[in-house]
Parts: sequence; C-alpha cells; structure tokens
Amino acid sequence: MSERIHTRGSRSRTETNEEESEQTDETLSCPECGGHVVNDEEHGETVCSDCGLVVEADSVDRGPEWRAFDSREKDEKSRVGAPTTNTMHDKGLSTNIDWRDKDAYGRSLGARQRQKMQRLRKWNERFRTRDSKERNLKQALGEIDRMASAQGLPDNVRETASVIYRRALDEDLLPGRSIEGVSTSCVYAAARMAGVPRSLDEIADVSRVEKAEIARTYRYVVRELKLEVKPADPEQYVPRFASDLELSEESEMRAKSLLRNAKEKGVHSGKSPVGLAAAAVYAAALLTNEKTTQAAVSEVADISEVTIRNRYHELLEAEDGLVA
Repeated sequence: MSERIHTRGSRSRTETNEEESEQTDETLSCPECGGHVVNDEEHGETVCSDCGLVVEADSVDRGPEWRAFDSREKDEKSRVGAPTTNTMHDKGLSTNIDWRDKDAYGRSLGARQRQKMQRLRKWNERFRTRDSKERNLKQALGEIDRMASAQGLPDNVRETASVIYRRALDEDLLPGRSIEGVSTSCVYAAARMAGVPRSLDEIADVSRVEKAEIARTYRYVVRELKLEVKPADPEQYVPRFASDLELSEESEMRAKSLLRNAKEKGVHSGKSPVGLAAAAVYAAALLTNEKTTQAAVSEVADISEVTIRNRYHELLEAEDGLVA
C-alpha cells in the first residue's frame, strides 16, 4: 500500500515539474521586442517568432537516446551514415574503400598491407556489382555524373537524370539502344525539367554518341516514360550566356525583355530557343553600350554567327520603335 502511494506521489511531482517547465517556456519573452519565443529543436536554437532574434544557440538535447525494438522503428529512427542517393547504383549503401594506400593518420601502408587492401578492393567491387543490371546501372550513372560535371549542372539534375534512367531500365527500354545514348538523353531531359536546359549541341559535345542518336533516344524515352518536359524557354539560357560574356545585369534584363516582346509578337515560333537567346544577348549588349562580338556570343552559345545575325534582325524588328 505504501509503495503504491509513493509511486503516485512521484508521478504527481514529475507532472508538476513538467508543468512548471512549460510555464517557464511560455513566460520567456524576447529581450529585444518582447515577442513570443519558440524552441527550434532541429537547429538547437531558441528564436523569437516576431523579430527573428536568436536568443539562445547550441542548446543541449536532454532527451533520451533513440532506441528501436523492431525493424520498423529502426528504419524510422536511423540517423547514422550518409543519406541515400539515386546517383549511385547501390544508392550509397555499400562500403567504399579509398584508392589511396594510407591509414587514418595519412601514413603510407606497408607492402603487405597494400596487397591486402588491393585484394579487398577487388572483392568489394565484385560484391557491389553482382549481376548485369547493376553493372549496367553503374556504368550509366558514371556517364551521367561525368556529363553533368562537364556541363556544370547542379546535383538535383544529376538526381533526376539518375531516376529517369532507373525507370527506363526497370521498364526494359534499353534493348537495342546504347547505355551512353540513354544516359545522355536522361541528362538532356533532366536539365530541361529543372529549368537549366542545355542545347543538343552542348550535350553532344560531352557525350560519346552522335547528336542524331541523342535526339532519337530522347524522344523515345520521353514518350515511353510519359515525362512532362516543357518546350525550352529562350529566357532560361540568358543568365548563363550573360554570365559567360561578363555582361551587366542591365543587359541581361534587356535581353529578357526582347525575348518576351518576341514571344508576344509570335517571332519565336519555329525558331531555336538557343539561337533566339544568343541573339537577344547580343542585341541587349549593343543597346546598353557594352562591348561584345558575334564571335564571342557564338562561342558561348555554341551556335553559328549567321543564326545570331538572322535572329538579331528579327528581334529588333519585333521591338516597338526599333529598326534593324
């Protein structure tokens, strides 16, 4: 009986302490504006919700360590290791053995240890790619990463391209087509879907297949996977071209204005978006008295000077009050 009463008493004291801590948190106010203060547990900070002042930083998490009692809880509470990624054939879940023969302190390994590590690397690679599908995926994702790096595409484009290739592989779209061709078309599609498009010529420059094969495979993949790829907007190319030519923000805005006017007049219909963007950048540079040449724009946009001249005149004719 006494034990039962003692337990009840301890519970009531715990509840009282929790209530007091909650009241303390509620009464805490911002020293700057007197606003409401909230605890940002994710970043370990106490922040004012009104003015944004960080009242306290690097707070200590006094909660219990996570414990898991079954596989479901283990998956939910796992917080060890790097995040998974679709850019690796095994999603980054396997072990990687560094190619450098050095220990944790940067010291070179002995001859016997080097031989041992070489054997471990060999068997590790064999276990990582156990069947033809995984070998295919490993080669393709390596190609995607190489081309995306060469074109300066961000990580989200690489991730999207990897997901598209995985879908193509799962739906058996690869027979009769090269791994390089499908992986290149995935990069091309992913860049357009992310709003950072690259022209077919630019993609072909870093690919190991011909431009015609890339275009043919791209149309096939988009059709079979029902990808929602919008037509490339000429304005999406302008920031990159202007940056490479070291033009001012004024020129960039002027080029976008020329393109918007051309779209309103219907001049863009049937024209290459890359050619229109290059011509708009060249025209904007001249209109804002900045020095650039057709040759420089041609090199940056990877398009002929003749195309730039033709589109340049069309853009100026479409612009109200300007005569080519």
